[in-house]
Amino acid sequence: MIPKPVSVHNGRQQQLRKQNASSPTPNNGARRRLRIWMVVMVLFLGWAAYTFIHQSIQLSAKKQQLVEQQQKQTEAQAVLTQSQTELKRLEDPEYIGQVARKQYGMYLPGEKPIWATEPQENK
Repeated sequence: MIPKPVSVHNGRQQQLRKQNASSPTPNNGARRRLRIWMVVMVLFLGWAAYTFIHQSIQLSAKKQQLVEQQQKQTEAQAVLTQSQTELKRLEDPEYIGQVARKQYGMYLPGEKPIWATEPQENK
């Protein structure tokens, strides 16, 4: 039997691989920079997500407060309109007479009030 020939270059390549595995190569530095960049990006994106969620919660609370304030404003506007209408009506002497008769029981001289009574049931 004849042994197979061994290439001289093959042995040299194995020695180079062993040296490369033990000593840092420029590729290892690039990997380290990539890992650092990835950590920084993950931290930044985590902060951005936290800020977004926090601001969304605050925004929804502010929207709720706005709706409540708008309802209060609408109610206040209705009361103001009603008061202005009542003020205009109070400038009319006839309306003042009606209010005096109904609320205070005041009548003009010579005027006789008519009181409505419930009919009595005969038993």
